[in-house]
Amino acid sequence: MAATKELKAQARSLVGKGAARELRRQGKIPAVIYGNKKPPVTISIAYKDAMKSIYSGGFLSHILTLDVEGEKHQVIPRDYQLDPVKDFAMHVDFLRVGKGTKLNVQVHVNFINEEASPGLKRGGTLNIVHHTLDLNVSADNIPEEITVDLTGLEIGDTVHMSSITLPKGVLDHSHEDDATIATIVAPSALKSSGDADAEADEADAAAEEADEDDKE
Repeated sequence: MAATKELKAQARSLVGKGAARELRRQGKIPAVIYGNKKPPVTISIAYKDAMKSIYSGGFLSHILTLDVEGEKHQVIPRDYQLDPVKDFAMHVDFLRVGKGTKLNVQVHVNFINEEASPGLKRGGTLNIVHHTLDLNVSADNIPEEITVDLTGLEIGDTVHMSSITLPKGVLDHSHEDDATIATIVAPSALKSSGDADAEADEADAAAEEADEDDKE
């Protein structure tokens, strides 16, 4: 389960574009806490704390404790907006969560035992199709990552969603039917050699057909 981090926040009463701009000038980011059948709470968080959390990875799949002037809120970030030019945070939405609350989250995939894959040892390449998995899980049981063991995989082998053992209570929420997570693909040199062999076989077959036609 992902560790719970704490983030300091301050309540704010003023809303609107003007108030938001003023907060950003002060080094703060406007945010809101909503959900769990409670009224929304408008807050602000320090710019440096927000950016550190966003770029540390897994921001949208980690439960946070927001300390709003001494009042603790268990939340998960649901969305954030970045300035399209300067790439800094403009606003963050937090969803309140209670024990057992079901969430859809993106969880990082960690591939292990590459050295135990015959295909990779022969020069194959791990082609990752999905770096994260779309999962449905209770808020108090979000896994830090999903591990995929590459032991024994050969060139041409594929890792499908059905071959991954998910933790108890964690369900696949993707819209793909048995999604492909990764494949072991042949190295370029091997592909070129295989293509050349195939072309040679086709040329031999064509020559044999021509000989047969001449005989007739």
